[in-house]
Parts: sequence; C-alpha cells; structure tokens
Amino acid sequence: MEYDYDKIDECTLALLYLVTYDREENLGARAWKSFDWETMNRLHEKGFISDPKGRAKSVVLSEEGFKKAEELFHRFFGREASGGES
Repeated sequence: MEYDYDKIDECTLALLYLVTYDREENLGARAWKSFDWETMNRLHEKGFISDPKGRAKSVVLSEEGFKKAEELFHRFFGREASGGES
C-alpha cells in the first residue's frame, strides 16, 4: 500500500495542536514531539514547526503552524453540536 504523506502530515499537525502549550499570540506555541521523525522533518521543511532534532522534548509551532494545526484539528476531530448536547 502506498501512503499519502500529505494526509499523514496534516493529521500529525492536527494532533500537535492537541498537545500544545505555552501559546503566545502571533508567535506560535510549543508542542510535545513524540511523533514519527520523518513526518516531523517534513513539517519542519514546510515551516510549521522548529527543527525537531535535538534534546528538547518539544518543538515550537510557528504562528502559521499553530493556526493550521488548529484548523486541521477541528476539521478532523471536531463534532457538530446538535440540540441539547454540549
């Protein structure tokens, strides 16, 4: 089976949104980096995260990366509220 690496990258970026912290408006946020190294390298090459290589257990999401991660997270994992449900 061949993989669609763009879809893998989008889902990984969406999941990075789930594990973000230290959000600073217009500067991005930090996220834990426990994902596939090849995927993390592609996200770095696309400008969404800082270089994942190194001793730190987290990466910095650029402002663009944070906003894209938030958008993808809601698209892939959000649920529409209906009626009396919260």
